[in-house]
Amino acid sequence: MNPSAIIEALGGTFRVAELCEVRPPSVSDWKKHGIPRARMMFLRIARPEVFEALEEQALKDSSQSSSSAKKTAA
Repeated sequence: MNPSAIIEALGGTFRVAELCEVRPPSVSDWKKHGIPRARMMFLRIARPEVFEALEEQALKDSSQSSSSAKKTAA
Protein backbone atom coordinates (compact mmCIF):
# COMPACT_ATOMS: atom_id res chain seq x y z
CA MET A 1 0.00 0.00 0.00
CA ASN A 2 1.07 3.49 -0.79
CA PRO A 3 2.20 5.42 2.33
CA SER A 4 0.47 8.60 1.14
CA ALA A 5 -2.83 6.77 0.65
CA ILE A 6 -2.57 5.23 4.13
CA ILE A 7 -1.85 8.59 5.75
CA GLU A 8 -4.74 10.26 3.92
CA ALA A 9 -7.12 7.42 4.85
CA LEU A 10 -6.12 7.86 8.49
CA GLY A 11 -7.12 11.52 8.38
CA GLY A 12 -4.06 13.24 6.96
CA THR A 13 -0.64 14.30 8.12
CA PHE A 14 -1.71 16.16 11.26
CA ARG A 15 -4.07 13.43 12.49
CA VAL A 16 -1.43 10.73 12.02
CA ALA A 17 1.12 12.91 13.80
CA GLU A 18 -1.28 13.22 16.74
CA LEU A 19 -1.90 9.47 16.81
CA CYS A 20 1.81 8.67 16.78
CA GLU A 21 2.83 11.57 19.01
CA VAL A 22 5.32 12.91 16.49
CA ARG A 23 5.60 16.21 14.62
CA PRO A 24 3.83 16.61 11.26
CA PRO A 25 7.10 16.99 9.28
CA SER A 26 8.01 13.44 10.34
CA VAL A 27 4.77 12.14 8.88
CA SER A 28 5.38 14.12 5.69
CA ASP A 29 8.73 12.32 5.38
CA TRP A 30 6.91 8.99 5.71
CA LYS A 31 4.96 9.85 2.56
CA LYS A 32 8.27 10.03 0.67
CA HIS A 33 10.32 7.33 2.41
CA GLY A 34 7.69 4.93 3.76
CA ILE A 35 6.08 4.52 7.16
CA PRO A 36 8.49 2.97 9.70
CA ARG A 37 7.59 -0.62 10.54
CA ALA A 38 6.89 0.02 14.24
CA ARG A 39 4.65 2.99 13.39
CA MET A 40 2.79 0.93 10.79
CA MET A 41 2.17 -1.81 13.35
CA PHE A 42 0.87 0.77 15.83
CA LEU A 43 -1.42 2.37 13.24
CA ARG A 44 -2.84 -1.03 12.26
CA ILE A 45 -3.72 -1.67 15.90
CA ALA A 46 -4.99 1.85 16.56
CA ARG A 47 -7.22 2.07 13.46
CA PRO A 48 -7.88 -1.46 12.11
CA GLU A 49 -11.06 -0.38 10.31
CA VAL A 50 -9.07 1.97 8.07
CA PHE A 51 -6.69 -0.80 7.01
CA GLU A 52 -9.58 -3.21 6.40
CA ALA A 53 -11.21 -0.64 4.11
CA LEU A 54 -7.92 0.00 2.27
CA GLU A 55 -7.34 -3.73 1.76
CA GLU A 56 -10.91 -4.19 0.57
CA GLN A 57 -10.48 -1.34 -1.92
CA ALA A 58 -7.18 -2.80 -3.15
CA LEU A 59 -8.84 -6.17 -3.77
CA LYS A 60 -11.70 -4.51 -5.62
CA ASP A 61 -9.27 -2.48 -7.75
CA SER A 62 -7.16 -5.54 -8.59
CA SER A 63 -10.20 -7.60 -9.58
CA GLN A 64 -11.46 -4.79 -11.81
CA SER A 65 -8.08 -4.41 -13.50
CA SER A 66 -7.78 -8.15 -14.07
CA SER A 67 -11.29 -8.35 -15.56
CA SER A 68 -10.54 -5.44 -17.93
CA ALA A 69 -7.26 -7.13 -18.91
CA LYS A 70 -9.24 -10.28 -19.81
CA LYS A 71 -11.64 -8.21 -21.93
CA THR A 72 -8.70 -6.59 -23.72
CA ALA A 73 -7.06 -9.97 -24.38
CA ALA A 74 -10.25 -11.45 -25.85
